[in-house]
Amino acid sequence: MRIMVFHKEFQNAGKEPGLQIWRIEKMDLKPVPKQLLGNFFTGDAYVVLHTTSAPSYNVHMWLGNECSQDEGGAAAIFAMQLDDHLGGAPVQYREVQNNESVTFLGYFKTGIKYKQGGVASGFQHVVTNDMNVKRLLHIKGRRAIRATEVNMSWASFNRGDCFIIDLGKDIYQWCGSDCNRFEQLKASEVAIGIRDNERNGRASLHMVEDGAEPEAVIAALGCKPNIPAGSPDDETTDRSNQKKGTLYMVSDAAGSMKTSLVAQSSPFKQEMLTPTECYILDNGVDSKIFLWKGPNANTEERKAAMKVAEQYIKDKNYPKNTQIQVMPAGGETTLFKQFFSNWKDKDQTTGPGQAYSIGRIAKVSQVPFDASSLHSNKTMAAQHGMVDDGSGKVQIWRVEGGDKVPVDPSSNGQFYGGDCYLILYTYRQGSREQHIIYTWQGLKCTQDELAASAFLTVKLDDSMGGTPVQVRVTQGQEPAHLMSLFKGKPMIIHIGGTSRKGGQSQTGNTRLFHIRQSSTRATRAVEVEPTASKLNTNDVFVLKCPGGLFLWKGVAASEEEMAAAKHVCSFLGGSATDISEGKEPAGFWSALGGKKDYQTSKSLQKTVKPPRLFGCSNKTGRLIADEVPGDFTQSDLATDDVMLLDTWDQIFVWIGNDANEVERNGADKIAKDYVDSDPSGRRGTPVITVKQGFEPPTFTGWFQAWDAKMWDTDPLDRIRGRF
Repeated sequence: MRIMVFHKEFQNAGKEPGLQIWRIEKMDLKPVPKQLLGNFFTGDAYVVLHTTSAPSYNVHMWLGNECSQDEGGAAAIFAMQLDDHLGGAPVQYREVQNNESVTFLGYFKTGIKYKQGGVASGFQHVVTNDMNVKRLLHIKGRRAIRATEVNMSWASFNRGDCFIIDLGKDIYQWCGSDCNRFEQLKASEVAIGIRDNERNGRASLHMVEDGAEPEAVIAALGCKPNIPAGSPDDETTDRSNQKKGTLYMVSDAAGSMKTSLVAQSSPFKQEMLTPTECYILDNGVDSKIFLWKGPNANTEERKAAMKVAEQYIKDKNYPKNTQIQVMPAGGETTLFKQFFSNWKDKDQTTGPGQAYSIGRIAKVSQVPFDASSLHSNKTMAAQHGMVDDGSGKVQIWRVEGGDKVPVDPSSNGQFYGGDCYLILYTYRQGSREQHIIYTWQGLKCTQDELAASAFLTVKLDDSMGGTPVQVRVTQGQEPAHLMSLFKGKPMIIHIGGTSRKGGQSQTGNTRLFHIRQSSTRATRAVEVEPTASKLNTNDVFVLKCPGGLFLWKGVAASEEEMAAAKHVCSFLGGSATDISEGKEPAGFWSALGGKKDYQTSKSLQKTVKPPRLFGCSNKTGRLIADEVPGDFTQSDLATDDVMLLDTWDQIFVWIGNDANEVERNGADKIAKDYVDSDPSGRRGTPVITVKQGFEPPTFTGWFQAWDAKMWDTDPLDRIRGRF
């Protein structure tokens, strides 16, 4: 039996949720005091442990730009020992200064601070009451905030950024004349953090405008020269192919490592990962490498995982600052899982008596649906995409010849694949009337109608003062709320054809309708190709053929699905024969062109994937989207940007009141490109456009403690009130 020697620092490691950070000092581990978490000396290496309440663990080793190889090596060894101490359950990350993972940056919402120097030059992490501080911090970033210590001189300044002149008792925030309001807001959070944590609240904060510097600042920095304009961030990399990945199997990691190609490009299938092996997912185009440790791979290989990944980066000549994530089976990160088209999480046990439920890694717990509490339970409304129970007012138009023509209310709920429709839904929220415009686009409609449907939606939106929420829906991907608008009847979707008078194309004489219920119990009946491979044990199907009308019930189908199917039968006409799965007559199979394999496994309840928030901004001169790190809050919504909230089943485009034209007009394309380039291969996800101040509960429910009045006062004035 192998006895691993553990460092005494690990005795309390991971015992309670939160962040623990150690610095490498003379090849040993020294804890960083709580008040100084987020300060990193650029000459040093650190080990960082983040524990959630589940518990699940992330272990990061962080390397400063000037840290020595020995220190980096020591950090790697301690990180490996810590991983071992926690039973191999953590995800391990290698972080390099200025290129940290979104996960890492998320721990430091008020900014990560880089300090010059390190252990070797005698710099210590100590909380002192010594006020003889003189340093200058350069603040960069809109989502991930970095404060880097620079030379204390005017030569370090530019007009496009914020700087903090820290003189100990007094902390001055200087904002360049071209500096953006949201960036000023973020810089103020850094300044408040320094005062409250590092100075124990014993310093005064001051706001300094470019050109109105007080005596103390001039005394510290000397006579002020002309300050140059800011340079745009060096965001020159083409982001279009960042989502490409290649999958390799690693063999004999302990001896001379070899990699063999498994799949040249994503999306991958989960079955490609064999439990006895380790794999590298190479996403080098976005400077990320993932290493997956099979649960039954040999111990030495699993231990050597981080080394293997580092060796791989060298062999491929990738930049030194490439991010590495090493993960155990069951501890896969969202970033890793998005490269697989069919990823399913399941509860699993690792080793004897070491059960941990993988689902606990995600912080989102599933909320069952209950229509009666829609107004009070925002989280439920958001998860199920329901603003209300669908009992409001519904108006439907069909797009015809560049205009919209009302649909006869008696055929509400019938949608044809050759058409596009506009559905205006009106409901009350408190005392206000709210509106949603659904634009439903059939898969067989013409290019002209598609364009007209988009144009007519904007026109309708404008005519209502620009406050409606717009939802673009592709045939077959209808959100639950849209399905619930037809007064208890199922939504019926015809594979092709049109609802125009005399425009009906001849329907086939064999038609198959698939009836399925959503998580909110709303049902829809979708016409599918009449073949046996389309059947599914979880659902109900209606088959109309020259030989009669059949109602087929899958083993796991629900009563509501049966009721909806009866409605479809009455619409198709004729009396139906009920068939139970497994007891089909020969005529049923022959009408479908013979027996074939179909989906017979009970569907796994969809796991709620953690939502992700991105900001879309062209402040750097090009329109780009960056992820907001950590648990996002309402104040991460930059009012001068367009934000993108991905909740997996739907994507929200949130338009800030001060967003510029380029951002507003480009947002829709960013959302579409985002879905189309998703490495997991998902397509056609509904895109919902919401405007600042008119957010529906399906959006606000993803934010904790949403405050509808938050933007009534200027956020900058509010934060300066804390100075």
